[in-house]
Amino acid sequence: MSAARGPLKGRAARLGRLMPSGPSSAARTPFVLLVVLLLGGGLITLLLLNSALNQGSFKLRELKDRTTELTDEEQALQRDVDANAAPDALERRARELGMVPGGSPAFLGPDGKVLGEPTVAASPKPSRTPSRTPDPAATGPRQAAPGASATPKPTVTGTTPTAPTTSGR
Repeated sequence: MSAARGPLKGRAARLGRLMPSGPSSAARTPFVLLVVLLLGGGLITLLLLNSALNQGSFKLRELKDRTTELTDEEQALQRDVDANAAPDALERRARELGMVPGGSPAFLGPDGKVLGEPTVAASPKPSRTPSRTPDPAATGPRQAAPGASATPKPTVTGTTPTAPTTSGR
């Protein structure tokens, strides 16, 4: 059994030529395929991730633009509210509605006594010339039509209101 291994002879030599004697290339093929598949999968994953990030970026930009528009609209509405809440604007609107300034107020004390002298608010006499011209900057984009009167029309009532009385106990 101690036969020395030497060059192959006969049939074994012919079969030896069919099989390569070096390292096998078949063992390398699955590894190369695995590496190519991993690289391809990674590239496709990066492409999908990049597309999703770009889509999110576009959506974020749209939302920022919408936020800017809504902020501008909110500021314009706040300016309108501030302009309408100014004392002169409130007075002008109240006069347009036929309201008049109140007289001196009367108060009830903790013991039920009336403090002060209540008076009836009297409507002012309508004047032919306006006491004040409206400021076009205060009214904003709503301006009166040409030829329209700037003074409010007085309302006519049949009776004058009377102040409520208290018993003074």
